[in-house]
Amino acid sequence: MRISTWIRQHIAALRALVVLTVITGIAYPLVVFAVAQLPGLKDKADGSLLERDGKIVGSSLIGQAFTDGQGTPKTQYFQTRPSNAVPAADPTTGVSPMPDGYDATGSNFGNMGPESIADTYVLDPKDPTKVTAKTTSLLTTVCQRSQAVGKLEGVSGERPFCTKDTGVGAVLSVMGPRNSRGEVIEPTRVISINEPCQTTTTPFIATYRRVKVECAKVDANGEEDYSAGLIVPIRGDAPTATPVPTDAVTASASGLDPNISPAYAAIQVARIAKARNISEDQVRDLVAEHTQGRELGFMGEPRVNVLELNLELDSKYPFRG
Repeated sequence: MRISTWIRQHIAALRALVVLTVITGIAYPLVVFAVAQLPGLKDKADGSLLERDGKIVGSSLIGQAFTDGQGTPKTQYFQTRPSNAVPAADPTTGVSPMPDGYDATGSNFGNMGPESIADTYVLDPKDPTKVTAKTTSLLTTVCQRSQAVGKLEGVSGERPFCTKDTGVGAVLSVMGPRNSRGEVIEPTRVISINEPCQTTTTPFIATYRRVKVECAKVDANGEEDYSAGLIVPIRGDAPTATPVPTDAVTASASGLDPNISPAYAAIQVARIAKARNISEDQVRDLVAEHTQGRELGFMGEPRVNVLELNLELDSKYPFRG
């Protein structure tokens, strides 16, 4: 190949690089930016930011916790759904800087499915007479959250497959010979695996197939291994249609969902009205104003933006506690 041909090829490549850089690196971004500044688009392009008294207080696209920073809900505000976007704990204090979640820099999900029903426990290193959860199952997490929400809102927090008193997953390990279908017809031993003896002396169910149910034993070596038994979740008698909706006890995939369901908003109305000394109808009217329907009439579910609703509450009915 002649040198002149080689030079021409490289000059052509350089020209293409310059032209494409101008088009894709300068012209295209400027056009997109200019279009984004048009009326009706600018707000979304800027991040759907919300202001109060000249200060940015959040975004309508990213949820935030309305708690005291230690997990205790502020009773004058509507509460968001749980969040798994929790930063790692500070190694010096052992406490996360944002224990209530909604860390916009750390979107995260729980990564647990419906088969996550068994907890594991170890002795508390600070107090060997107590136990601490090494891993908490999705079932127990849902049960605990449901009890907490029910207590806060004055409704029943009972759910199927949850214990009534301890608020953990109602799950048994049934020991004994199995038949051809893998069932244990005549158990020799039955253990409530999510109720350690240190916290529960009387399991949620007294007997199972005429065998006394034991609490789970935890010692210095950890929890006794009950994996050999048949794991049996117990439904209990809680109604299927529980007052506490699903989004009140489960986190979104991102951990940053700014919305809740109208059903979750509805059970919070009485608490908000009492805290702000207004009527429940006044609160319901605000909820209705901030309830958005399905996209295009059929996509998604109706939703309520919590931050926008709470800002409207503060504007119309300031908290005077």
